Amino acid sequence: MDSSELINILALQHIPNLGDNTAKKLIRHFGSAEAIFKEKKHNLLKINGIGEARIQDLYKADNFKAAENELKFIEKNNIGYSYFQDKDYPEKLKHCFDGPILLFKRGNMDLQQKKIISIVGTRRISSHGMAFCEELIEELSPLDPVIVSGFAYGVDITAQKAAVKHGLQTIGCLAHGLNQIYPKVHKRYMPQVEENGGFFTDFWSTDNFDRNNFLKRNRIIAGLSEATIVIESAEKGGSLVTADIANSYNREVFAVPGRPGDTYSKGCNNLIKSQNAHVLTSAADLVYILNWEIKKKNEAVQKQLFVELEPDEENIFEFLRNHGKSQLDTIALNCNFPTYKAASLLLNLELKGIIRPLPGKLFEAI
Repeated sequence: MDSSELINILALQHIPNLGDNTAKKLIRHFGSAEAIFKEKKHNLLKINGIGEARIQDLYKADNFKAAENELKFIEKNNIGYSYFQDKDYPEKLKHCFDGPILLFKRGNMDLQQKKIISIVGTRRISSHGMAFCEELIEELSPLDPVIVSGFAYGVDITAQKAAVKHGLQTIGCLAHGLNQIYPKVHKRYMPQVEENGGFFTDFWSTDNFDRNNFLKRNRIIAGLSEATIVIESAEKGGSLVTADIANSYNREVFAVPGRPGDTYSKGCNNLIKSQNAHVLTSAADLVYILNWEIKKKNEAVQKQLFVELEPDEENIFEFLRNHGKSQLDTIALNCNFPTYKAASLLLNLELKGIIRPLPGKLFEAI
């Protein structure tokens, strides 16, 4: 993209109260951001849903002055960007009506053909929540997922540090421009995250740091991912907003259940109780609901000739060898296991390369 068109896109993004959805509608109709600014006002108003209030600031010179200054910042600091019509724009975010028209980025990200999940939760994570988060990512690491979060205290940074530890890509979605970092204490983790993923934001370097930015940022966290996981949350909190947004995008939402009296389990328990989230007790739950096919990182799953199996694993494997393709409920019933335990055992067998999942939530021995 040449700098001339980028200036026009930035100017369009700068217009107050226009919104990403309206901006994208205008761009699709007229073909480019530049064409919008050249169009006569009465032609703009002919478009359904484009009212006087939304375009009243369109022709102000301040938009282009601000855009020119932001472009200088982008070029000076080697900031990357993805336009919503570009091939490198995150695929799942393209399907979100309010996804940003321009997404700024820094790092080494490759989201093509990747499993992407968001992990969010309270900033006051408990030792139990921390252990669960770290164990979950360790169990998922053979699938090589991308871990998305908000780079904040608590669940966010726990998930992103665990991703780095296991060599996974991790994306931090920021509620401010790329000229700063919040919280400042997390600056020390930035090199590791950029090496193993990076950062996304749609905020400018001139945007004031504001509490409402976090709510706007949450749509990117939810939109990037095929599933959002809430580890711990109070009865109200930003992670519940992210879960609501994910549900509005028709993405899967998972919540870790907790004791009814625990403050930071109330949000998760309410999500589950209201049927706005699946119960998540282990990586097996996620793999089962998303119907992910297990593959070892950097190599195809191959049948292992001499695999050591636990007695319960051997029980399920023998059942599949003797009965062929079977559904989870059938396996659990015939092997005398609760469904949750059968799901966990099936995940272990997939990781060992001797069974595989099939469409329709079926499993078979390899």
